[in-house]
Amino acid sequence: MALDTLFMVLAPPHPAARPFLAGGVVVAVLGLVLGAWLFWFGIAFLLFCLYFFRDPERVAPARPGLVLAPADGRVVSVAPATPPGELGLGPAPRWRVAIFLSVLDVHVIRLPAAGTVTRIAYRHGKFLNASLDKASEENERNALAIRLPDGREIAVVQIAGLIARRILCSVREGDAVRAGARFGIIRFGSRTDLYLPEGVRPLVAEGQRMVGGETVIAELG
Repeated sequence: MALDTLFMVLAPPHPAARPFLAGGVVVAVLGLVLGAWLFWFGIAFLLFCLYFFRDPERVAPARPGLVLAPADGRVVSVAPATPPGELGLGPAPRWRVAIFLSVLDVHVIRLPAAGTVTRIAYRHGKFLNASLDKASEENERNALAIRLPDGREIAVVQIAGLIARRILCSVREGDAVRAGARFGIIRFGSRTDLYLPEGVRPLVAEGQRMVGGETVIAELG
């Protein structure tokens, strides 16, 4: 267990970290000329970015018909809710599992199930504390609709937080995707909402810790 934790902490950084790591190196080099305090600030920033942008490997369960956690973090809400209107999934409420990511959590976001991306919609908004329930409606977000092999649809939403100002998404509409695969990252502190297909109930509870790409949230049945 201790070895697994060490491997997670020392995991290689996500490519999105490159400009920040370069900035830390530049500040540290300048510190060698301008003063020790600047050098140590650059080193501290560099180490923080290596930790924040860590991208550990995950192994998705092999059994088909599972919905996996799209992100690491703590479940802050499990309740029926209407999916974002921009996805065109209709007004009927469905179960939503909201996961809050602190700055200490892995921020690489993963696909909850295999299928085809049918819709990607970005909406500008506020930067409220991502642990608040109203963050789902009011904060800046990037929403994906995924059609499952059986024709049902699932949605996952990347939501900016209080200090998050950048949402990155690496998939496109029409892409065939697999469960547990990486599809984006959110910088620095955020929230990820998962909307299950109609009629599917979650197996997780509020307060539970998630491991993105591994924790089972629901069974499609």
